[in-house]
Parts: sequence; structure tokens; C-alpha cells
Amino acid sequence: MSRADKPPIDTNLRFFGFKYESINVATIEDILRDYMADHPNVSIAYEGIKGRAYFDALDKRFASGNGDDVFMVDHDAVLALEEQGCLADLSDLPTIPTFSRLALSQMRVGESVLYVPTSISAFGLYCNTGLLAAHEVAVPRTLPEFERACETFLAAGIVPIVANNDISLKTLAIARGMADVYDADDASERISSLGNDPEALSSQLRPGLDLVERFVANGYVDAGLARETEKTADDLDQFATGAYPFMLTGAWASVRVHDMAPDLAYEVHPYPVLESGSVLVVNVDTRVSVNANSAQVDAAKDFVSFFTESSAIERFANSQCSFSPLEGNAAPDDASVQPLAEAFSSSVVVGSDDNVLLPVWGAARQCIVSMLGGASAADAEAQLRGLLVKGASEA
Repeated sequence: MSRADKPPIDTNLRFFGFKYESINVATIEDILRDYMADHPNVSIAYEGIKGRAYFDALDKRFASGNGDDVFMVDHDAVLALEEQGCLADLSDLPTIPTFSRLALSQMRVGESVLYVPTSISAFGLYCNTGLLAAHEVAVPRTLPEFERACETFLAAGIVPIVANNDISLKTLAIARGMADVYDADDASERISSLGNDPEALSSQLRPGLDLVERFVANGYVDAGLARETEKTADDLDQFATGAYPFMLTGAWASVRVHDMAPDLAYEVHPYPVLESGSVLVVNVDTRVSVNANSAQVDAAKDFVSFFTESSAIERFANSQCSFSPLEGNAAPDDASVQPLAEAFSSSVVVGSDDNVLLPVWGAARQCIVSMLGGASAADAEAQLRGLLVKGASEA
């Protein structure tokens, strides 16, 4: 089609998200170009903001009536925006039946589908295999092995674990606290019950908070440094030096680690937080919603349908070193995270489960920050309970 033959652009869509890394943005923009090539009357612009600042901006845009047509959300944002009536129902998208059972278990909560996931992220223990070998330490598979490994490195004058101030110790606590729930025969019923009960949920997470308290008290984590360490930034700078044996963060960071330290040998494994094994924590995420109050809801939904076709979504998930949310849950190509792929077929813990109707994801982070500042596990449990009660009252 020549320039003269192209129809005029009559639809301008805004897509707002928290993906800002160049490889992620490049993949998003490739998908946008593909869509616009098929829909020459549509123009779509993507804007990305890093980290927690994104959610502050998202709240302000909706509060001022300037919400974008398409935008990314997380567990807590879905709860808040659903209450405000800002999320369009996506249950009629033709791609919904292609999602995996795990993804559908999160999307189909209540009567509507309020977002579609474009990846399943996994959280893992990054293991500097060269440093471990130099100290004759095996990759830990159980909690006792993990603690013995940390003691070995402490004795050598090495702080064992790089942790950030957001997801590292939070997901470790969730893994420890929720493992028995997800492993139970009646897991769905137990999760549903906990999801409406701040007292029960905070109590369930107490063993995880105890574990964090012990790791901090024993010096496995430099609490002062972790309190100032930003996710997918400062933590990667530290681990990329090769001076640390372990790091706790998302598998998506592996792309950056390879770029920052191409000669660093490492593997990413499930969290060794049980007496007899490990736990894989995942999130059905990079969730995309449509503004129910947009003047272009139908066009926005059509684009989201295109974005969630296998040709686009698996390309996007792989760019994030994440699993596909579609049937089969295709693993990313990165060889360093293959231990997570091996664990994915067994039971997993969902870090921010949509069947938990309390803002535990954000609340848990606040509690961990308090613990890095000196709060005890008992203090953190009380704080968590209060935050969940407040969240329940505001829902």
C-alpha cells in the first residue's frame, strides 16, 4: 500500500507500562508496529516508567481522569482499580481459551476477566557457580544446605546474599510461609479461605518472617545495604562483581546480568527454604488491562487480543526471560534459568495470587523493609496484619 493509499489515522491509543528495559521496550514496539501494519488507521504509543514510581503515576492518571487506554497492572492495582470501576471486562477476547490452567486460575476470579497476563515470572536463587566451586560449596537444594553454605561464606569473610529492598526477602518469606498451602490436596480452598482473613494470612506467613529474621540476624544479608538496594539495579551491580555467592531476585534479571558480566558463570534455582526441598515462586504477571472509561474500548481490546496471540506473547515473554502464560508454559531460552524450568512442572507458590483478595504483595514489602530496619518477625507479623485489615476495609 502506497503512502497515498493509506487510510487516515482515526484511532490513537496510549499504552502505559512498567517495562522500561531496552530489550523489553524493543519487543513491545515491534509488536506495536506489527499491529499498526495490520491496522493502518490505528496509532499506538508506548510509555514506560520504572518500578514503583509507575504505580504512583498510574494512580494519579486515573484520579485525574486521564487513564491510558491500555496499561499494565499488578495484583494490588487490580484490586484498587476494580473497586473504582476502571477495568474493562476482557472475557470475550478470542485468545482467552489459549491460556494455561495456571494463568486461567488467576485471571478468572469473580465474574469477569479484568486483565490478561503476558508472562509468568519466576523468582530464584542466583548462584555464582564459580565462587561456590572455589569454596567447595554445592548449589543448595534444602534450607539446611542453604544455611550451611551461608555459614561457609561468612567464615571466609563474604556476605552471602545480595538482596534488594523490594522482592528478594518478601518472596523468600512467601515461599517459606505458603509452601504447605499450595502443596495441600485442598489448596484452592485453603487459599480462598486465607484470602479473606487478615489474621489467618499473617499467621500463615509467620514462618517466612521468622526465616527472614534469622537470615538478617545471622548476617547472611547486609540489612543496611539491602534497605538501600533497588530492584533490578543496585542488586545486579553487586552480583555482577562476582564477589557474592547468591542473589535473590526475578529470573527476568538474567538478561541484564549476562550483559553486565558476560564472563560470570551462574545458575538460577528455586528457593531452598524447606527442610527437605525447594520452592518455586512464580507470578502470573506483566498483566495488561483496558480502561473501561476509554473512548476507544473496542480498539484497545482488539489490540490486547493481538498482543496475546502466541506469535506476540511468547516473543515478549522470552524477552523478559519469563515463561509463557499460554498453554504449555514455554520456558525462556536462557540456559542459566533452566533449573527453574525443571521445577515449573511440579507444584509452585504464586507470590501474588488473585484468589487472595487482600493487598499482601505490597504489604509484605513494607514489613520486610521494617525488618531490615530492625523490626522482629513478631513486629512484622503485627504490621502485616494491620496493613491487611486496612486493605480489607478499603476494598
